[in-house]
Amino acid sequence: MEHKQWWLDGVGYIIYPQSFLDSNGDGFGDLNGLRSKLDYLRDLGVNILWICPIFDSPMDDGGYDVRDYYKVNPLYGSNEDLDCLIREAHERGIRILLDLTLNHTSIEHEWFKKAVADPNCEERGYYIIRKGKRENGKLLPPNNWESFFFTSAWENIEGTDDFYLHLFSPKMPDVDWSNPKLRERYHEIARHYLDRGVDGFRLDAIAHIAKAPGLPDSTKAPDSTGFVPDTDMYSNRPEVLDYLREFNELVFSHYDCLTVGEAGGCISPEQALKLVNKKDGPINMVFNFDCVWQNGAWDSIGKNPEERQLDLVNLKKNFLRWYEVCHKQADMPLYWCNHDHPRVLSQYGSKDYRTESAKCLLITLLFLYGTPFIYQGEEIGMANPAYPSIEDYFADAGERCEVPALRKQGYSDAAILDNLQRTSRLSGRSPIPWNHNENGGFTSGTPWLKLGEEYKHGINVLDEMNDPWSIINFYQYAILKRRLPDINETVLNGELQIIDIENPDIFCYLHDGTEKLMVVSNFRPYEVKFDFYWRIKDVVLHNYDSVLLDNHTFTLRPFESFLLKV
Repeated sequence: MEHKQWWLDGVGYIIYPQSFLDSNGDGFGDLNGLRSKLDYLRDLGVNILWICPIFDSPMDDGGYDVRDYYKVNPLYGSNEDLDCLIREAHERGIRILLDLTLNHTSIEHEWFKKAVADPNCEERGYYIIRKGKRENGKLLPPNNWESFFFTSAWENIEGTDDFYLHLFSPKMPDVDWSNPKLRERYHEIARHYLDRGVDGFRLDAIAHIAKAPGLPDSTKAPDSTGFVPDTDMYSNRPEVLDYLREFNELVFSHYDCLTVGEAGGCISPEQALKLVNKKDGPINMVFNFDCVWQNGAWDSIGKNPEERQLDLVNLKKNFLRWYEVCHKQADMPLYWCNHDHPRVLSQYGSKDYRTESAKCLLITLLFLYGTPFIYQGEEIGMANPAYPSIEDYFADAGERCEVPALRKQGYSDAAILDNLQRTSRLSGRSPIPWNHNENGGFTSGTPWLKLGEEYKHGINVLDEMNDPWSIINFYQYAILKRRLPDINETVLNGELQIIDIENPDIFCYLHDGTEKLMVVSNFRPYEVKFDFYWRIKDVVLHNYDSVLLDNHTFTLRPFESFLLKV
């Protein structure tokens, strides 16, 4: 079937429902809270919503541990609430993408419970279950792989010599995509939601659905856990393409839907192109992690602040290498962060220049090639909440595993807390403050995760909406500009050139299309000079109230940013 690629003139918005808005006072965001803000989202200018998992779950890992794919998590509402959300979003011209977890389920899923109870049942083959190894009378895991949660990737099935594979939490067993019956079950799930009106999926952790045949030991050296984090064994393997081609042939190609895969930080543009090229790629786009963590924050515990500075040159080169491979052959998503990352304002911006840096980050991202996705709270300049104790971060399964591992490596609790305040994904999951009332108007009850204190001082939706110069009002205006047909055409089809790519402070690029559009952004909290030899026809967007340009030299103030017609 031929379908219009409607996402090409879209702007996406990423929603972590647990932290968006609570409608019933239980402390958890829910679908009816989201539904009550559809007008807000429409007026902001977004028309695609990627909603993180809403399926029934024991919530060991924020809903990515699915217990029942056919039931909405009661924390979030009911199946009927989802139907209402889809219908009312469509009435406002907003499309809905659901987050579909494909690599694993919860241990409480009926498939897994049957698999453990009966070694001869069909569901046993849905999971990766192997006998352990006996050495000197001790039962060891089947191989030396390490999970992403800093433990062995294997968990013993109590009372047996069997282990199941889990690349994430031990409560999230990996499914076996080499089993065609398992694949059929996921095809059925996807059809179910597409038939109910969902407009597509963000495909969670697709990078990991194929494992090395035979599940061999890694030959790399173990880390301090005694196990080996070896992505060659379970990330972006060639079999992923085969599985997705089948999925597309049997399901996706029969619907006017958007599919965006999460391909992790190990995929190359060339590998991604096989998945997403417009000629025969089985999905439409992939999220990669190459343009996040460019400030040295990843794996940075013990490093000094000078080692945790934004490497703007590398950031620009990463955007460019993806553009050069993909732009004529594939669509691309753009984003600064999501629910799995710290807040971008704390990563690449500055709380001292909150308004300037939030607007700078928006301009810079919004007019690059691709479909932009904004993460909830960016539009009000939310920063990392910097919770005061390590225990505050134990709401996240990954941190509960990471903290003991770091203590075992000898790090002090002070160093661990500093690391969590900078790097924890809980920072991106802190609830949205809608006003300056108690708990920011997020809930009338006790929030599942504490809010930062900044909402009391103007960093909330209501106060910013009442300020004509606020971040949120700038977002609304900038998104309107991005969706104008002539600007959108130039961004998508005009040749992109990054100007002075080796400049360590300035991110400048030019689109040469029906218009000549140029973005000039200072990514530093200090003044920077920048030579400029183009004739300015129009200043489309600017985050300061005057222009300092003299004799072909810009004096760019902290985080000053322009969108220009030249």
